[in-house]
Amino acid sequence: MLDKRIIEQVLYEQYQEISGNADEYLCPRREEEQIDMESSMAQVVLGVRRSGKSTMCYSVLKQQGEKFAYVNFDDERLDGMQSSEFNLIMEVLYKIYGDFRYLFLDEIQNVEGWHLFVNRLLRQKMHVLVTGSNARLLGGELATHLTGRYEPTELFPFSFQEYCMYKGVNTVVHTTKEEAFLRAAFDEYLHQGGFPELMKKKNKTRYINTLVENILKRDIEQRYRIRYEEAFERLSHHLLNVAPVIVATNSLAEQFGLGSHHTADKYIGFLEQAYLLLSVRRYSPKSRQRIREEKVYPVDVALMDGRADAFVGENLGWRLESVVYLELLRRNRPIGRDIYYFRNNDGYEADFIVSKGNKAEEIYQVCYDISKEKTRKRELRGLFAASKDTGCNNLCLITDHERETVESDGSLVKILPAYEWLCI
Repeated sequence: MLDKRIIEQVLYEQYQEISGNADEYLCPRREEEQIDMESSMAQVVLGVRRSGKSTMCYSVLKQQGEKFAYVNFDDERLDGMQSSEFNLIMEVLYKIYGDFRYLFLDEIQNVEGWHLFVNRLLRQKMHVLVTGSNARLLGGELATHLTGRYEPTELFPFSFQEYCMYKGVNTVVHTTKEEAFLRAAFDEYLHQGGFPELMKKKNKTRYINTLVENILKRDIEQRYRIRYEEAFERLSHHLLNVAPVIVATNSLAEQFGLGSHHTADKYIGFLEQAYLLLSVRRYSPKSRQRIREEKVYPVDVALMDGRADAFVGENLGWRLESVVYLELLRRNRPIGRDIYYFRNNDGYEADFIVSKGNKAEEIYQVCYDISKEKTRKRELRGLFAASKDTGCNNLCLITDHERETVESDGSLVKILPAYEWLCI
């Protein structure tokens, strides 16, 4: 059992830390509008470590203008805390903050039995804001333990628009100079990615190494008691090196000595639950066929080559495809639309199909450089094939800098530079 004096020290230090941020500039996040602090349901924010969940939640509470209390359970001094000690936590919080109606619980998944505590708070009319770094909270634990009593929000690292806002770059272009500045910012974003804290770090490799190590060891290996830790870590770094890639679990199991494809499946699932990797499935009007041939992407391009010994390098096509996928997730998941990739039996491919149920509503192709005629024709043929198979005529080809409209057999394709599309 934790010592009460230690709990008081930890929570008081956290109070001082969050109070010290009162005058700090907080970059607005698109997802803030999804959080309703007047709701009687728990507001749950999920996402990869260091994506800015805590900062966004603090911003929402600050705008609320109400007194709130704060606990960050991602503190090694609170390791081993039991659910029976939540009453002690509340006692200390009332001592530090006085009376309050809003409670912010950061990285709550670190304490077993947290859901019983949150349920009790909701019954007592407390407004509860919760963050977590594991999608299992959303996919399983929340659905099981807080049935009908939570509203989820997913947060990813900075979008390009948020990156520009943080950097003070104008995204509404009127002059040649403004467009040049926007393109320069995009080139930087394409390499650096959107982790908010990374913009302040001189040693970016050390930051990314520490982040990935914490996710692998603390969020996955400890939580799920991984048996083959070395093989799991080598598999994880391999997937970050080669993503975006279609996963072949039989091949991965053999390559990393995992025994069976079931183990590889399970390990990849853990990486997705920790938001280190994001997956997209092949499009089919039949649900049974959509569960095969999963493709994975890194949650941020910084993970592709920001780690020590990574070798992705200047593969700008992979980077651009990953950036576009993340932006499609931001725009579509909150409104209940799904994203797939397309490949038909003739070998034609399109990178993303956005659909609502069985209806395809948008089709995207991503290619960094279409200056070669062969490349240009290949990308357009993939779009037209996807359009023919799905009946969707809302087609877009995203490139580094090209801008035009192409028509073929009654279908129109908008070709847009990525820095422009990302700011729409």
